[in-house]
Formats: sequence, structure tokens, C-alpha cells
Amino acid sequence: MSPWRIAVLVSAAIAISYLDRQTLPVAVAAIAKEIPLSNQQFSALQSTFLFAYAFMYAGGGKLVDVLGTRRGFTVIMIFWSLACASHALATTFAMLAASRFLLGMGEGGGFPAATRVVAEWFSPAQRATAMGIINAGSAIGAIIAPPSIAVILSYLGWRWIFIYAGILGLLWTVWWWFSYVSPPEDVASCNDNQQIRTTARLSVPQGLRWIDLLRIRESWGLVGAKFLSDGAWYFYLFWLPKYLYDARGFNVKGVGAFAWIPYAAAGVGCLSGGWLSSELVRRHVSVDIARKLAMGLSAALMPFVMFIPYVPVSWAILIFSLAYFGQQSWSTLVMVLPTDLFPARVVGSVAGLIGCGGAMGGIALGEIVGYLLDHGFGYAIVFRIAGSLHLIAFLLIQLAIPTISPLSFEQKLTYEGVR
Repeated sequence: MSPWRIAVLVSAAIAISYLDRQTLPVAVAAIAKEIPLSNQQFSALQSTFLFAYAFMYAGGGKLVDVLGTRRGFTVIMIFWSLACASHALATTFAMLAASRFLLGMGEGGGFPAATRVVAEWFSPAQRATAMGIINAGSAIGAIIAPPSIAVILSYLGWRWIFIYAGILGLLWTVWWWFSYVSPPEDVASCNDNQQIRTTARLSVPQGLRWIDLLRIRESWGLVGAKFLSDGAWYFYLFWLPKYLYDARGFNVKGVGAFAWIPYAAAGVGCLSGGWLSSELVRRHVSVDIARKLAMGLSAALMPFVMFIPYVPVSWAILIFSLAYFGQQSWSTLVMVLPTDLFPARVVGSVAGLIGCGGAMGGIALGEIVGYLLDHGFGYAIVFRIAGSLHLIAFLLIQLAIPTISPLSFEQKLTYEGVR
């Protein structure tokens, strides 16, 4: 199986995960007719998802490292598909919260597994492009969600949305199990040898624990940057439909007609950021400069969201699209960095810790948003907060990771107190 077919296969899984995540935000108006939800309750549902997602992102990364890519991804996908379908049984806020928690547990392993696939199958020059293809699945799923959910709401009701999404996940699992093969030995050994040649000193102690990884400055830089930038991203992801309902007077059909547009821009961002970085590497620009240049350009687009409350709705959709483009270009590059810094056999664990930080950022900002809106502060201050976070995250990466290159673990762990 070719590496690029593997990338497309994993991209389809990420598309389903983002479809699953959008089921509740897009259908919230219909759900609220049966299960009333305040802004803070809506925030609590997203925080419940993200709390489980945060810890299982770390646990899912470890699970994939232990079980291997094929079996690990299979277990993860079956669990989250059944969790998504369970929303259809909810009759109370507590039951919705329980289903949301289970969905977060399942989806937590998706991106760590994807990052491990990239580390196993692709060379450093290919990885940003491969991650871009995989990350584009997030946009595809979110593009499909608003119109498909609107159609299902019109004919079948909101409970069928979750059943539909769960069935898609189980079908993908069958496709994955019968399609995926381990990378050829020459591909795996080539990647390992290339990393060894780059440093000539790479040595990862056996039994390296999460706490050991968190004692490494570069790990903290990535976790902190993801905390900040994903705080903004989860606000856009979960609150865009509700913003259109509450602040712009949209109905379900209006959201279905327009809410997909920013996600289309996000898909282009995934591919553009990865392509730019990979192209620079192919032109013999250092990995450090290639990654940071693309990340800096992506972060520079994010402050424009501060203007959204003050412009007509057509311009608001355009600015959302620009922000989604920048965010997903940024996200692609951040999730490539573990493959540049760490060896393949701990990449899943590192990616899990980074994703855990991102989800905790989503919880923190989501709770702030719910409080501010329910206490009359309005969306303007929320967009000012969200618009500044990527720039701070980029500065943090500059400080924590002076040079993006494979780490010398013997020196790192001794210097930073692991040994």
C-alpha cells in the first residue's frame, strides 16, 4: 500500500471525527426544544467532551504505541463510533453529557494515531504534506456536517444524526482493518536511519515515561502552544453555529447553507501550510526555518477575527474563513513537530500529551465564553481574546524550541533532570 493512500485513509477517519463533533453544535437548536440548554450548559457539554478528550488524547497515544497502529486505531474507532450513536438515546442533560464524555474518550486517540502513521510512513521532507492531507479530513468532516445534518433534521429528527455518524465510523473501521498494512521494512528503516544520521547521537532510554517527556523543554513548548491555539480553535469549532443562531439570527437551514464555508477554507489551510513547509524543505531550506516560517504566517492571520462583531454577516463569514485557513495551517505544522523532534516509537505518546494540552485549552476558553455570554459581556470581548492566542503560542514555540531538529536524548535527559 502506498504511503499516500494511507494518508487518505487516515484523513477519512479524521473527517468522521469532525462530523461527530459537529453533530451537537449544529443540531443544538433542535435538541434544545426537547432538552433545554443555557449557554453555560452548552459550554459544559463541550467541556465534558474536551475533558475526556484531553486525557484520552494522552492515553490514546500510549495505547497506539503499545498495541501498534493497526490494532490501536481499530479499538479507538469502534469505541468512538458507538459513543457517538449513544447520543440518540439521551432524554436529559446528564445523558447528553455522558455521551459527550464517552465520545471524547474515543476520539482522543485519533490524532496521536495519525501522527504515528506519519512518523512510520513518511520522510521528513514528506511529513508536513502528509499531515496536511490527514488534517484536511477535519475540514471535510466539518463541511459535510452542516448540510447533511440539516437534511436529516428536516426528514428524520435530531436523534438520527448521531446514528448516521456512528454507522459511518463503523464502516470506516472495516475499511481500515482490511486495508492497512505495516510499513515496508525498507521504509521504516530508512526513516530510522535518516533520523540517526541527522544527529548521530539519538538514544532514547527504555521505559521513557510521560513525566520524563514533560521534563523536556520542547515538550512543554508544544503543549503550551497547543493549549493556547486550540483554545481559540475549539471556540470557533463549537460556537460558530451558535453564534450564527444567536447573534446573526440564522435558522437551521441558514446554518446548513453557510456554516460549511469556513471549513472549506480550513481544508485549503491544511494543505497549504503542509505544502509550503515541505516545499521549503525540498528546496534545501532547513526544517527549522521551513516550519517556523509557515507557522508564523499562519498565526499572523488570526487577529482579524477581532473585527467579526462589527462587520456585515457576509464579511463575518469571510473573516471566519480566513481564521479557519490560518488555524488549520497552524495545526498541521504543530502536529508535525513531534515527528521532527522525537523518534517514532514515542511520537504517539508525545502527540497525546500535546493534544491533551490543546483540549484543556478548549475547556478553559469554553468555560470563559459561556460565563461571559450569560453575564451580558457579548461576543466582542470573546473574539478579542481568541484573536490573540495564536500569536502568543508562536512566541512560546520560538522560546521553547530554538531549533527544530531531532533531540539528543542523552544530553537532554541528563541536563533537564530525568537522570
